[in-house]
Order: sequence, then C-alpha cells, then structure tokens
Amino acid sequence: MSSKETILITGGAGFIGSNLCEHFVNKGFHVVCLDNFSTGKISNIEALLNNKNFKLIEGDIRKISDCQKAIQNCNYVLHQAALGSVPRSINDPITTNEVNISGFLNMLNVSKDAGVKRFVFAASSSTYGDSEKLPKVENIIGNPLSPYAVSKYVNELYANVFHKIYGIETIGLRYFNVFGRKQDYNSVYAAVIPKFINLFLQLKSPQINGDGTNSRDFTYIDNVIQMNELALFTENKDAIGNVFNTAVGEQTSLNQMVDLLKKYLSNYIPEINNVPIIYGDQRSGDVLHSLASIDKAKNILGYSPSHSFINGLKESIAWYVNSMKDE
Repeated sequence: MSSKETILITGGAGFIGSNLCEHFVNKGFHVVCLDNFSTGKISNIEALLNNKNFKLIEGDIRKISDCQKAIQNCNYVLHQAALGSVPRSINDPITTNEVNISGFLNMLNVSKDAGVKRFVFAASSSTYGDSEKLPKVENIIGNPLSPYAVSKYVNELYANVFHKIYGIETIGLRYFNVFGRKQDYNSVYAAVIPKFINLFLQLKSPQINGDGTNSRDFTYIDNVIQMNELALFTENKDAIGNVFNTAVGEQTSLNQMVDLLKKYLSNYIPEINNVPIIYGDQRSGDVLHSLASIDKAKNILGYSPSHSFINGLKESIAWYVNSMKDE
C-alpha cells in the first residue's frame, strides 16, 4: 500500500475517526474525511484542515449522493461512521437503524461500485449479546441485547454477503470499549471513562450502573489504530471477509476501573481520593461481562497491543487534564 493512495474515513471527525485521520495523514497518506457532525466535532480535526493531504467533506452516509461524492478517487475505506451507544439505540431505534444499517449499506455499495481495494469497518463487541462464554471468540455469538447490537451485527452480515457475491475485500473489527484522547466527555451518551474523568475532576460523584462487578475489556485508542492499519495492509487472504476482536485481552471490573481512575487522577487533585461513588440500577441492554480473545488477530493480522489498560488509562488522564485546562 503506497502512501500516495487515498483513504476515505467515514465519521472522521468523531473520536476514533479523527484519531485515524491524524495517524494516516501523519504517515503521508491522502485522507478524505466524511462526517455530518451529528456527534463528530470540527475541533477533533482542526489541526488537519490546512494540510494538503487532508480533505473534509461534510455529508451524511444516509444520503447516497454524499457517499458517491466522498468515494471518488479513494482506494480504501475505513468506515467508522455510526450512531454509538446502547441507551441511544433503545431511546431511538429508528435513527440508529437508518445510520448504522442503511448508511452502512450505502457506503458498502458505493465502495463496491467504485472498485475500492478494501473496506475495513467498525464492528462491535455488542454482537456477542447474551453469550456468556469468556473470553469472547469470533465464531461464537449470542442473541443481541439492543437495537445497536442488532445494527452492528447486520453490518457484518452485509459485508460478508458483499464479499462473497461481489468480491469486495471486507474486514470487520469488533471494537471492545474503546477509550482515549478526543473521546467526548460531555454528551448525555458519553462513554464511562471520559464521563467519570470529567466528574472526578469536578469533585463530583460518578454513578455506576449495578454493583460495579460488571467487567469490560477496555481498549486504548492506539491499539485500535494499529488494528485498522493491519487490516488495511495485510496480505494474508485469510483476513478477507472476516471479523476480528479489537481489544487488549484484559478484563477489568467497573469497580477496579474507578479505583484506578481515583489513584491516577489524585496525582493531579488529591481530593479526588475522597469523592464517593454512587451505585444505581443495572442498565437495560448492557452486557454483564466482556473479555476478548485476541488470538485470531494475533495469528492472522500479526496484532500485538501496544498499550495495556493501565498504560492507556494514564495517557488518557494526562490528555484530559491538559485539554480541560485549555477550556
């Protein structure tokens, strides 16, 4: 893959998308960012706007004309555009379906018509649903527990069918609770780590849904960037038409996560150690435990996580503390 080639990154102004845009522009690739700014932020890509290798297209994946405009002269696609959040999908399943399924199909179809070399897309660990098997392995899933989970599983089905029928090279990456720099902490649907960091820095008590024993495979953004790059570069044909867990392979309970946040944040504000935790009801649609097997990604893609959960958490905390100072 030559750095002269062009990568279309949908949802490129979002948390993961903007980090991918930055990474590939810095490596010398031409990058086209497509975003409608429903959840993405112009501030996430501001540093790239004057870069000759970066092009921003404001558009919506639900509009086929916007997808056709964005795909022109692009060799590869990293499809990140989606409406995330299980609670959001429960509150508004129709919009989740329109964006995550219809929008996905639009992008997949225009990519097929344009003859792109590879279509790598953000899948989700929510696909494992009510399967209790740990660690999660790619070929064993359960029943979806939310409209969001349904939408992300349908993406995998469509990608597989398009690969088999039309020959387009697709690879799905099942993201496990990604966190890190540029992740929104103010949204009503903010992910738990940035949300809790923001509250602790204000000396406010965060609320854990349930008793805190629920566990996640929290995955730092740099590991996700690595997986996307490996999926684009790999010459291993076993990867094509396949899906891969994108995680670090560590299980951390919410109670453990909160203890670590307090420990590292108190280096900046000692009073955070004294902030009490509130416990609430278990949230509808949530998976109780999540832990990924990353053996398949290691064996086929050559994946080796650069950051453990703790190392990623330390870097994230430093980024949020510095960024909040500037506000």
